Amino acid sequence: MNDLDNRSQILLKTLIERYIAEGQPIGSRALSRVSGLELSPATIRNVMSDLEEAGFIASPHTSAGRIPTARGYRFFVDSLLTVQPLAKTRVLELEGQLQRDQPQRVINSASHLLSDLTRFAGVVVSPRKQNARIRQIEFISLSPQRILLIIVTTAGDVQNRVIMTRRAYTASELVEAANFLNEHYAGRDFVQIRELLKAELKKLHSDVSELMTAAMAAGSEAFSENPDDCILSGENNLLDSEDLSSNIAQLRELFRLFEQKTSLMQLLDLSHEAEGVQIFIGGESGIEPLDGCSVISAPYEVDGRIVGSVGVIGPTRMAYERVIPIVDITARLLSSALSSKD
Repeated sequence: MNDLDNRSQILLKTLIERYIAEGQPIGSRALSRVSGLELSPATIRNVMSDLEEAGFIASPHTSAGRIPTARGYRFFVDSLLTVQPLAKTRVLELEGQLQRDQPQRVINSASHLLSDLTRFAGVVVSPRKQNARIRQIEFISLSPQRILLIIVTTAGDVQNRVIMTRRAYTASELVEAANFLNEHYAGRDFVQIRELLKAELKKLHSDVSELMTAAMAAGSEAFSENPDDCILSGENNLLDSEDLSSNIAQLRELFRLFEQKTSLMQLLDLSHEAEGVQIFIGGESGIEPLDGCSVISAPYEVDGRIVGSVGVIGPTRMAYERVIPIVDITARLLSSALSSKD
């Protein structure tokens, strides 16, 4: 793909930029006027023919002009596109739009922000609660055999669970148990804590052991309940995309994908395996309903650890130079909003 000469690259870049802006097939005469190259329409037609043979552009049946293929968009994004970072004033403006009062509101507002800014579908994959790291645990006696377990995660999420015990625990015993867990296991998730605690419980007093075992069971249950792993906003924006709305059958499959979410989450999870913005164009996603779409995603962190992804889903004909920095900065702002400030 990198064997294209400079002339071919300029014409391909011009064609794709014009097509993204206008949505109509681009002919050789139009390219001759706007490319800045002193080439005849006949020469441009020859270059266009070579680009089509190489799979970068295609000819719709209804027009003599050409449109980009997924392969053409890929080369454009990887080799021809210049992305400008957002201005600092714009970043501060976006930061002010994130609702920071609690983690779920921050995540929801990030999804809406992506959708509103791009006019496509915005998506955020939430941190998996079962992998949430624990910042602090507290026990509060409600009655002789009922204890309130309070769990605070490093992301600021708070979960409460009531534990039933066979005997009453004194206030000092509850403080002792909480201090032990906080001192030895803060910063770990419940899966790790349960494994590490198995050996420790044998050394502890049996009554305290019972309390901690009950706490681990209740904590694991609390963080396995997560119906909102994937937050979507602005799906209806795609109905306004001529490229997508013209194929009702594909659009129906796309909205079914949005309802099920599983495949979409698996795709966005790939962002965890690479740094920075990831771009899936058309069939690159491996998900058939997304064949006419591009997905731009980026991972976000909590306290330096990648825990989720943000993304935008839209037609392959999108203004990549505008959408890419929006996705990138949203991921960075979300990381900052969810991370500890101490």
